[in-house]
Amino acid sequence: MTAPEALAILAAGLAAGTINTVVGSGSLMTFPVLLAFGYPPVTANVSNNIGLVPGSISGSIGYREELRGQRARAIWLGRASLLGGATGAALLLALPPSWFAAIVPAFIAVALMLVVLQPRLSAALVRRQGEPHEHGGRLGLAGVFGAGVYGGYFGAAQGILLLAILGLTLDEDLQRINALKNVLAGLVNGIAAVIFVLVAHVAWAPAALIAVGSTAGGQVGARYGRRLPPAGLRALIVVVGLTAIVVLLTR
Repeated sequence: MTAPEALAILAAGLAAGTINTVVGSGSLMTFPVLLAFGYPPVTANVSNNIGLVPGSISGSIGYREELRGQRARAIWLGRASLLGGATGAALLLALPPSWFAAIVPAFIAVALMLVVLQPRLSAALVRRQGEPHEHGGRLGLAGVFGAGVYGGYFGAAQGILLLAILGLTLDEDLQRINALKNVLAGLVNGIAAVIFVLVAHVAWAPAALIAVGSTAGGQVGARYGRRLPPAGLRALIVVVGLTAIVVLLTR
C-alpha cells in the first residue's frame, strides 16, 4: 500500500464515519475506494465492515444525550439486530455477491420513500392501530431484523433503512431515532465483524485505517448532525440516499 492510497483510505474512513453517524451509507465512501485499489469485492466488504465498527461506537457515544431513556428499547431491538447481522454475514460468505447487489438500489429507494412519507405514515398507523408500541412492536422487531440481515450482508444504506423502520414504528423525535439507529447499526456491524474475523479473509491494513478515520468521523457527525432540525435531517437522508442509488447503479 502506497502513502497516497493510505491517505485516501483514511480520508474515506473519516467521511464514512461522519455520514454513518448522521444518516447512513458511509460504506459508499469506503467500499468503492477499496475496490479501486484492487481489493476483491468480498474482501473489501469484509474489511470495510470491520473498519466501521469503531465509528459506530464513536457515533453512539456522541449521541449519548439522545440515547437517555432508550436502554430497554435498545436491548429489545438489539437482539433482532444481532440475529439479523449474523444471518447477513453468513449469507455474504455463502452466496454469490451478484444476488444481492442487483436489488440493493431498490432497497434504498424504498427506504427513502418511507423516510419522506414517515410523518404521514406514522399518523395513519396511529389512527388505525392506536399509539405506537414503546419498543416498536412486532413490526419494528421484524423490520430491524430485516435491516440487520441487509447490513450484515452489504451494509450501505443500512442506516437509512433503520431510520425508515424506526420512524414508522416508534413515536419519537427523529434525532432520538437517529441515536438508536447508531446503536443498532453498530451491533449489526459488530456481530458481522466477529464472524468475518473468524472465517473470512481480512485486509487488516485498510481495515485499521478505516477504523481510525471512522472513529474521528463519528465524533464529527455527532457534533454537527445533532444540531439539524427534523426537516433538515430528513432532507439530508434523501440526498445521501439518492447519491447512494446513483453510485451503486453506475459502479
